[in-house]
Amino acid sequence: MEKFISVFDMFKIAVGPSSSHTLGPWVAALDCIEKIKSTNGLSAIQKVQVKLYGSLAKTGRGHGTDVAILMGLIGEQPVTTDTSLITNKINEIKQSKSILLNQEFTIEFNYESDVLFLKDQSMPHHPNAMQLVIDTMQGEFTYTYYSIGGGFIEFENSKGEIESSNKVAVIEVPFDFYTTDELLHWCMKTGMTISEVVSENEKANNEEKVINEKL
Repeated sequence: MEKFISVFDMFKIAVGPSSSHTLGPWVAALDCIEKIKSTNGLSAIQKVQVKLYGSLAKTGRGHGTDVAILMGLIGEQPVTTDTSLITNKINEIKQSKSILLNQEFTIEFNYESDVLFLKDQSMPHHPNAMQLVIDTMQGEFTYTYYSIGGGFIEFENSKGEIESSNKVAVIEVPFDFYTTDELLHWCMKTGMTISEVVSENEKANNEEKVINEKL
């Protein structure tokens, strides 16, 4: 059985304008901070440099990719952050030339030299690529992420293997499908519409009342 992709996995409440250029990089920065915190600890960090490649570099400013990553680094959540304060928070980082990582630990950070838009460079796995280069007391570590759309991200580990960082539930659903043909098969077999098939699958994970409230 394939992983069930819920309506709420695909359609998310978050800061825009782009799920791949804004939300994905934001989630990647949060994931990176969590990885560092659980290994070396934030207090070991001496420097952070952000590298944007391919599409993220070319259209990143317009889509707020740089802003999203900085917001992730300071521990703001894309669902709950006060959007009216984002500009002030970013201006504070630029003016103070420092950043408060995860609201816990401050390091020097120069936006002009530490956020790099590498428009002429790309990564082989996906055009929406970014790296967070972290200098610590234990050495330098590079965290490579790919924003693959819909706010979903992938992480390239030290062995060059691609790992999904998406928390997508693996659950049994009454009408499992992976392709459009398989979806239409269930519609013809049951007489239900596409929306009714999807609704029944959603009920395997949430009560109907909860689904309607979320929608």
